[in-house]
Amino acid sequence: MIRVLVADDHPIVRSGIVALLQDAADIDVVGQAVNGLEAVRLAGELAPDLVVMDLRMPGLGGAEATAEIMATVPGVRVLVLTTYETDDDILPAIEAGASGYLVKAAPQEEILAGVRAVAGGQTVLAPSIASKLVERMRADRMRADRAPSPKLSARELDVLRLVAAGKSNPEIGRALFIGDATVKTHLQHVFEKLEVTDRTRAVTRAMELGLL
Repeated sequence: MIRVLVADDHPIVRSGIVALLQDAADIDVVGQAVNGLEAVRLAGELAPDLVVMDLRMPGLGGAEATAEIMATVPGVRVLVLTTYETDDDILPAIEAGASGYLVKAAPQEEILAGVRAVAGGQTVLAPSIASKLVERMRADRMRADRAPSPKLSARELDVLRLVAAGKSNPEIGRALFIGDATVKTHLQHVFEKLEVTDRTRAVTRAMELGLL
């Protein structure tokens, strides 16, 4: 079972998300939070596998709550589920450590698939979100002084491309005919070279640098 905490300040929307998730045989909603502060508290108390996080909530917002949860609750992952698709909303959430970003208007099957994928260690971005990220990163890259890009080996790039495609470590290992431990070693080297700490930021940073 995937243990999920749902954080959303709108009661009707929150109830709809909970009902959708509870109807799935492999998902158990273990808690509900009405704002970011409560999401941080409940994440610490309940230790869910996944937090489904709204962004704009009173008090502590979703991006700030995500950063706090990622820093204090080991092993938990965050999937942002929101109505907002602007750069100012997307980038802070990704940089805070969210492993997925979907919009509430997405089909129910897409939301359920996103919950399962993120809980399983994958990165999930709605197509519209991915496009905005790429556009923003290209614009930033054109404006910035170009510094020498970190040198990734061919195999490290292979691993990173598969991470960007949403593949898990075992799937990457099978695709490249390498062991799980070797995949983790390559990823650690990628994180160090790109100066990041998680898979999602590694992909977005590689896009910023033109490596992907």
